[in-house]
Amino acid sequence: MTFAVQNPIIPTVDTMDTNIANLQQALIWTQNIVTSRLRVFLGQEEGFQAQPLDFYTENSWLAQFIAYYNPSFEEFTVLMLAVATHLQPGFFNKAIAAYFPEGGDFPEFGGVKATHHRGMLPTGETAQFILAGDDLEKRLVVQRIFGYEHWFSQQHILWLETVPEGEPLLSGRVLVDPEIIELITLGTVSKPRFSMDFPAEPLETGMEWGDVVLHPNTLRHIREIENWITYNDILLQDWGMHKRLKSGYRALFYGPPGTGKTLTATLLGKQTGKDVFRIDLSRVVSKYIGETEKNLSKLFDKAEHKNWILFFDEADALFGKRTDIRDAHDKYANQEVAYLLQRIEGYNGLVILASNQRGNIDDAFVRRFHAIIHFPMPSTEERYEIWRKTFPPQLNIAADIDWQQIAARYELTGAGILNVTQFCAIEALADNSVCLDLKRLEAAILREYIKEGKVV
Repeated sequence: MTFAVQNPIIPTVDTMDTNIANLQQALIWTQNIVTSRLRVFLGQEEGFQAQPLDFYTENSWLAQFIAYYNPSFEEFTVLMLAVATHLQPGFFNKAIAAYFPEGGDFPEFGGVKATHHRGMLPTGETAQFILAGDDLEKRLVVQRIFGYEHWFSQQHILWLETVPEGEPLLSGRVLVDPEIIELITLGTVSKPRFSMDFPAEPLETGMEWGDVVLHPNTLRHIREIENWITYNDILLQDWGMHKRLKSGYRALFYGPPGTGKTLTATLLGKQTGKDVFRIDLSRVVSKYIGETEKNLSKLFDKAEHKNWILFFDEADALFGKRTDIRDAHDKYANQEVAYLLQRIEGYNGLVILASNQRGNIDDAFVRRFHAIIHFPMPSTEERYEIWRKTFPPQLNIAADIDWQQIAARYELTGAGILNVTQFCAIEALADNSVCLDLKRLEAAILREYIKEGKVV
C-alpha cells in the first residue's frame, strides 16, 4: 500500500487559509480510510482501499511537515488518527455511529474514554484495526510504528500511553506532542510556561556583546562556544563526524556572583538565535526518592531536539561532589547525580552549568565538560570600561569624578556597578538634578559595599 500526495496548482493564498484547506483535506482522507475499514469489517466491501491525498504544497505547515519527515502511508495515517480528535472531538464517535447506530461493544476498534474529553480517543489497537484489520503480519507492522526505535518516538512526536501492568501494550492511547499539534495547525510552537513539568524560565536581554566587558580569556572561550553552535551540524552531518562525536556540548561557567555568567549565557542564545532557559533547581531537587530523576526526565524530554540552551544557575545544589555512601540517602543522592550525568551527555544541545567555585562541581562532570570558563572579578581596566559604559547619557557626570580612580579604588563586579548606577540614576531623577557628583557616587558605592558585606 502506498501513500500518494497529489500536488494541485492553486492560486497564491494566505498561509493560514492554505493550511486550513490541507487539514480539511487530510481529515476527509482519514475519515474515508476509517469508513473503508468499517465497510470491509461489516462485509460491505471486499478490500481495503486508500485514495491519494490531494494536497496544497505551498504555504502550508502540514505540507512542510510531510516534506520534512516524509512519512509512509501507515505513519501518516497513525498521525492523523491522533490529530483528528484535536480538531474534531467527535471524529471517531461519528464514524462508528454511522454503522452502529444502536451502539454496543466494539472491542476490535479499540479506543478509550478520557477524563474530560467526552469523545472516543484512539489507541494503538485503533490504528491496528484501521490499517491492518485481522491481518497479523500487517498488525505487527503497525506495532513497530509505536516502538522506541521508530522516528516517532526518537523525535518525541507520537507514542503510546503506558498501560497498567498486564494489559495489552497497544491498548494505550496514541499521544501526540502538543507542540506538533501547534506546529501543523498554527505554524508556531509557543514557548513552554514555567510549571512543575517544566521548571525553567526563558532568559532574554536587550544588551549586545558590545555592552559587556569580559576578561579576554573568558571572551575567547565564549567565541569557541559560538563556533560550536554555528558549525556543529556541518561537522556532524556534512563531515560525517556523527559516528565519532556526540551531538551536545557542555560548559562550566565559574566565578564570583555578578561577573556575567547569566548574561553571557543569555547573549549566546540571542546572538545565535537559540532560546535560553534557566533551570530553577529548587523545583527540580526533591527530598523524595526518585522525584528528582522524574523532574529531570520531564525537563530533558521537553527540551530534546529543540536546540535550546539549558542554563543551570547555582548548579552546586545538583551537580555537587558525590559523597561516600554512609546511608540510603547518600546512595540515592549519588544515583541522582549519575542519572543527571546520563541525561546531560545525551542532550543534543548546549548545557551550561554555573557555579561560584569550580571545586564545588563533581569530578565526574568536570571530566565531561567541553569547556571550563572562568569569570574572574573584573580588573581595574575592565572596571573602568564598565563604569564608562554603564551610566545613561541623560545623566550629567560631574567633573570631579575620575573613572580611572574610581575603578582603581573600588573593587566591584559588573552587577555591583550596575546596582550603583541604578541607585544614582533614580536619586538624580527624584531630586530633579539629573547630575552625578562624587559625593553621591561614593555614597552609592558604600551602600553597595555594605550590602555585600565588604569593608571600605
